[in-house]
Amino acid sequence: MNDNIFVRFWSLLHFLAGKLHWLPPTLARLTIGLVFIGTGWGKLHNLDKITAFFMQLGIPAARIQAPMVSFLEFSCGIAVLIGFLTRLTALPLIGIMIVAILTAKLKELTGLNDLFGTIEWLYLVLLIGLHITGPGPISVDQLLLKDKK
Repeated sequence: MNDNIFVRFWSLLHFLAGKLHWLPPTLARLTIGLVFIGTGWGKLHNLDKITAFFMQLGIPAARIQAPMVSFLEFSCGIAVLIGFLTRLTALPLIGIMIVAILTAKLKELTGLNDLFGTIEWLYLVLLIGLHITGPGPISVDQLLLKDKK
């Protein structure tokens, strides 16, 4: 009798998970998209401060990199948010997060626990997931693909 209840409960969980498969990529896109839209917008409106910060971190060609990173964060954030070219637009953001970890965070890290506890690492993991799995069914990419079928 108990085995039957367990099997039925397990089947119900699988059924519900199948119905909610759209939720994780959608939440990841909304989270990452809104974060990068906000940070990119803020950087675009404070380029002098961002350039000075990049110079302080030793980032080469800071006067070129600061506006480029700001624009990429903002524009790729919008694209990821709506699920447009998600696998492609996640790549620059992945690169930005790797550079952020290597330049702004590396000196603070004493081990993997410190790395895994940074928000940059969390963003990196979410972006890699979106790059590998795609935007999910509720996205512009999916709408464009439906028209091709």
